[in-house]
Amino acid sequence: MSGLPPEIALFLIFLVAFVVTYLAIPSIVDAAKEKKLYDEPSRRKSHLKQIPTLGGIAIFAGLTVSAGSFINYNHVPSLQYILVASIIIFFIGIKDDILNIGPLSKLLGQIAAALILIIPGDLHFTSLHGFLGIHYISTVWSLLLTLFVIIVIINSFNLVDGIDGLAVSIGMVTTIFFGIWFFISGNIEYCLLSTATFGALLAFFRFNVFANKYKIFMGDTGSLIIGLMMAVQVIMFNEKNIGYTSVTLFFSIKSAPAVSFAVLIVPLFDTMRVFLIRMSRGRSPFSADKNHLHHCLLKLGHSHIHATLIIVFANVCFIILALLLQDIGIFWLMMIILAIATMFSLIIEHLVKKKNGIHHSNVLHHNK
Repeated sequence: MSGLPPEIALFLIFLVAFVVTYLAIPSIVDAAKEKKLYDEPSRRKSHLKQIPTLGGIAIFAGLTVSAGSFINYNHVPSLQYILVASIIIFFIGIKDDILNIGPLSKLLGQIAAALILIIPGDLHFTSLHGFLGIHYISTVWSLLLTLFVIIVIINSFNLVDGIDGLAVSIGMVTTIFFGIWFFISGNIEYCLLSTATFGALLAFFRFNVFANKYKIFMGDTGSLIIGLMMAVQVIMFNEKNIGYTSVTLFFSIKSAPAVSFAVLIVPLFDTMRVFLIRMSRGRSPFSADKNHLHHCLLKLGHSHIHATLIIVFANVCFIILALLLQDIGIFWLMMIILAIATMFSLIIEHLVKKKNGIHHSNVLHHNK
């Protein structure tokens, strides 16, 4: 932090991330329009006109410029490998946004980025906090578990990016939670990373949701980078909470894995849900459709921003619930979270079916 007081460093890193992202977007939109780099409307898309998809470039710029300027990598060596991994993810995303790449190439690039975090970056899970009676995990299982979690979180954010403001809003809620925890627990360098991420996302949110002339989507570049940053914060949150359950500290989080799941409930549960729906219908889990919860809310007549607000509110409620029930144990907290999330999704699906049934009935009556 170059000797700056934490509060000043946090303000400056937020300001730089926000300003760099904010100033970059109009130029990116103009360039995208000049080169005709649009996301075209289609049956499985929720927008009705051509929108540039390179917002992830601005998010990446704001995040890396601010983090590189204010985070002291000597204090936390893993942070330099986070930057390297984000560069790999950036190039995967930008190539996919412009040229489209195959899913295998995309996955291999994500694995490479994850392995950089895990091996030279030494960023990995070492304990399950007693989940299913397991505490310490061996090196091999640690590598495999961490690799799986990183890949799942990265791609879940990629899949949930389907309507205006949703992925960026969930990213902001998540990074606010982890950033506050890192601050009060004394992990200032990781709090700075969270703050840089939040600043970049907040600037992008303004153009993604409220802009007209300079409206922009984050594209794969943005959603993959957000997913990577969330994965990093989840790992560090769980690692920093090891041992706190036996010590009376006001910032200690019991059942940290379950609380992490609650924080990321929207992308993780919705990804699992649509995969199960697709497989139950004999389709590939990676095939595109309009079965995500945000699509269901649009079918109910909600606008993009209204649907986003409903989902974000639900996400915040899950976080509060997990914090209130953290003492009941990881397994039972996970079961409660899954049960409520399932009920929530089933209610929405029922309302969609009911509305479609009424519409179909009205059409039949009109045609008689």
